[in-house]
Amino acid sequence: MDTAVDTHTDNLRDTLWRPLAGASRGYALALAVTFLLGAWGLACWGYQIVRGIGVAGIRRPTMWGLYLVNFVFWIGISHAGTLISAILRLTDAGWRKPVTRIAEAITVFALMIGAMFPIIHLGRPLVFFWLIPYPNSRLLWPNFRSPLLWDLTAILTYLSGSIIYLYLPLIPDLAELAQHANGWRGRLYRLLSIGWTGSDRQWHALERAMHRMAGMILAVAVSVHTVVAWDFAMAVAPLWHSTIFGPYFVAGAIFSGIAALLVAMAIIRRLLHLEAYVLPVHFDNLGKLLFLMSLLWFYFTVSENLTTWYGNSPAEMNVFGSRVRGPFAPYFWVMIFCNFVLPFLLLSSRRMRSVRNVTIAGVTVLIGMWLERYLIILPTLSYPRLAAATGFYKPTWVEVSITVSTFAAMAMFYLIFCKLFPAIAVWEYKHGSHR
Repeated sequence: MDTAVDTHTDNLRDTLWRPLAGASRGYALALAVTFLLGAWGLACWGYQIVRGIGVAGIRRPTMWGLYLVNFVFWIGISHAGTLISAILRLTDAGWRKPVTRIAEAITVFALMIGAMFPIIHLGRPLVFFWLIPYPNSRLLWPNFRSPLLWDLTAILTYLSGSIIYLYLPLIPDLAELAQHANGWRGRLYRLLSIGWTGSDRQWHALERAMHRMAGMILAVAVSVHTVVAWDFAMAVAPLWHSTIFGPYFVAGAIFSGIAALLVAMAIIRRLLHLEAYVLPVHFDNLGKLLFLMSLLWFYFTVSENLTTWYGNSPAEMNVFGSRVRGPFAPYFWVMIFCNFVLPFLLLSSRRMRSVRNVTIAGVTVLIGMWLERYLIILPTLSYPRLAAATGFYKPTWVEVSITVSTFAAMAMFYLIFCKLFPAIAVWEYKHGSHR
């Protein structure tokens, strides 16, 4: 019996650790391409700093553009790890094992990317530290009524908690990796494992810490996207000044987060050959959640637009008309198709929820949710309540390049992460739950 257990453990370790060894030509090419695209984005940002914010498409009356669209989008994607992983861990769902670490990594990387966009959008990004309330000789303090300060506080809290939440379940695997790795990898794993020996006391402490962090991170995740919603709702602008924006944004964030998790799972499953661990049942379960969130998102969208149409306020109807039948109408109806029609067709039936169909639904939801953020911001700014200025927003090559580079950066971070750490927690399969 012991021999069989040892053989199973060795096979498990070999399978899940295999991606950490060496680097294929395809991996090196993918890493090089994503790095070059990310570097191009940084170069474009440097060009914008030198030439001024005018090289972007931002001009009156649309003073927010793709940068703020991407900010809301990436902060929403970050909910993939915290909410899904925390809920599955708190409910002790047995099928969570190959899902949680993939989700938790998405959170950290998406937050790192999203947090950059308010800084990129600043006309003078080198003085972003003025947002930090620190003692200074001039006795100047940030404006605590500014949404920028709200975002800074919320995102830093969320990012710190998410890094801790990703790190805690890594500790047992890092300690075991340290026993088998040499050179810089061995030193890195020994440093990060912080003296883990696997004693009962350590297991109990780790379990308590993970469950407490899961509870706290749930509250933080909900509050963060509510704060992002307040960036809009606190402004007396058409279709923004709404009490529904808080739950609407949180539901949309969970929706896009589940979609991002499904796409990441499909890619990792295929590229790392983890079909024996990332099973169709995981896609089926997450597909049900995605379908549920699609219905919830559609309910919020109908509620928001129905009350606008029924109220018939001239300022709001200008924005509403531009969405459903004006210049933004193609984006609006594509959004409805991607976020509701296609998920309904692919996910409402158990027979249809194959790995392929669930992945397709995840990709289309990501497209639709990006368009939703675009439609929240641009129509309202293009048709302000007081038409002091007119003009239609058109993104420039600088904004498009920086936007594309962020998706490349997400892929690059994941490529590096999967080469340094196991994408699936080995210890959860070996030991189960230690209580």
